Amino acid sequence: MRFKKLDLNLLVALDHMMTLTSVSAAADKMFMSQSAMSNALTRLRTYFDDPLLVQVGKRMELTPRAEAMKPAIRDILVRIEATIDTQPEFDPTVSTRKFNVLVSDFTLRVLMPHVVAEMDRQEARVRLNLLAQSESPFLTLERGDADLLITPDIFISPNHPSTLLFEDQYVVLACGKGPHSKAHIDLEAYKTLPHAIMVPQSSDGKPAESLILERAGITRNVELSTFSFSALPHLVVNTGRIATVHRSLAEIARQTSDLVIHPLPFDAPVFRQMMQWHSYREHDPGIMWIRDVFERAAGNLTSHS
Repeated sequence: MRFKKLDLNLLVALDHMMTLTSVSAAADKMFMSQSAMSNALTRLRTYFDDPLLVQVGKRMELTPRAEAMKPAIRDILVRIEATIDTQPEFDPTVSTRKFNVLVSDFTLRVLMPHVVAEMDRQEARVRLNLLAQSESPFLTLERGDADLLITPDIFISPNHPSTLLFEDQYVVLACGKGPHSKAHIDLEAYKTLPHAIMVPQSSDGKPAESLILERAGITRNVELSTFSFSALPHLVVNTGRIATVHRSLAEIARQTSDLVIHPLPFDAPVFRQMMQWHSYREHDPGIMWIRDVFERAAGNLTSHS
């Protein structure tokens, strides 16, 4: 199909090349030969009268024209995908549709067991593909590469609908046999005691609790860092370290490990875990169903807290 003499099939190829900044990677993504993808790029360059992708050292970069077109082309393709994927009815006991969901390891540990239990209760045959959150997860949602984003309210996009799943609060976790098992941890002790913290793998990403502390002007004596939030409770067992974690995660860890929970020695905002989806899929029956599953699971989580 052509629009203003442009083969619209080329837009899909261009989208992949602009996203991956690689002709060969885009060819693999579309199950095309590299020569066919190179030919597509040549045709696109001719049509737009712009090189679009240029070699800079050992990698390719987008030209200013390509950078300007990138979000608009992705938006067009997401609209088309949403229209094609949306079925008038959705039956989870019959459908084998795959839902891509961006989650943190905190969500994996605390909420997802309730989600999969609810899916089994409904005898759903759908598939879940749980994706690790990137530095800016809402961009993955906007690109249409994820159906749902489960993240704290401070990380959601204002451009797409969202809803509150559950609220939590941060607490201080310490070893039940350690030096901080009984004594109250005041603010000065909190600042000076050795901490175990989570540091995201992205270069400048920060977890919600680190942002809260930063805004409160509180610094910690970090002795150990890990990429996994759910691992923190286990890294203070049999040590003198403390960790700042969600109460729900602390309660789960305390069931199997000798740990004690202390309140934070300062006021902190309530942790709000949100669910977000693309505005173009607001009325997609499948997305509406999976949203309901997550809401039911969150309600079950709250009722057991």
